[in-house]
Amino acid sequence: MAQRWLDEEQQRIWRTWLSVSELLPRVLDAQLQRDAGLSHAAYVVLAMLSEAPGRSRRMSDLARRANQSQSRLSHTVARLEERGWVRREPSPEDGRGNVAVLTDAGWEVVRSVAPGHVEAVRSALFDPLTDEQTRDLGNALQAVLDRLDPDHSLRLREGADAG
Repeated sequence: MAQRWLDEEQQRIWRTWLSVSELLPRVLDAQLQRDAGLSHAAYVVLAMLSEAPGRSRRMSDLARRANQSQSRLSHTVARLEERGWVRREPSPEDGRGNVAVLTDAGWEVVRSVAPGHVEAVRSALFDPLTDEQTRDLGNALQAVLDRLDPDHSLRLREGADAG
């Protein structure tokens, strides 16, 4: 079978995607560091907890929702615990495993940081696009996600509490 190379247009798009996938998190991290001394990964953990019933989630569920390995999440939560924004408790359902709980202080951080973060996302990702380009981007990303995760085992179920 002949090797399938990227054509010129695909190569341009691929390289653009690589740049965006590196620069966008950097821009969001910079905003969160400036406004709250937080990494984007830590903010996502706080946000996922803020949207959960009782502001708590099992660590395994939180890792999946925050797109972090169990090990990385454990380190992230430990740093948030040091700041008094999260605490870990035994799971009330079965006593096995832990849940992460957003403290009142953590909730205040989310409430104060979220508006600036939303503005940073809007400014970096959506403001440069027309409504049609936004829809096209959403459709294109959905098609790629469907290829990467055809059985939906690596992502949240549609309609689930996606946080």
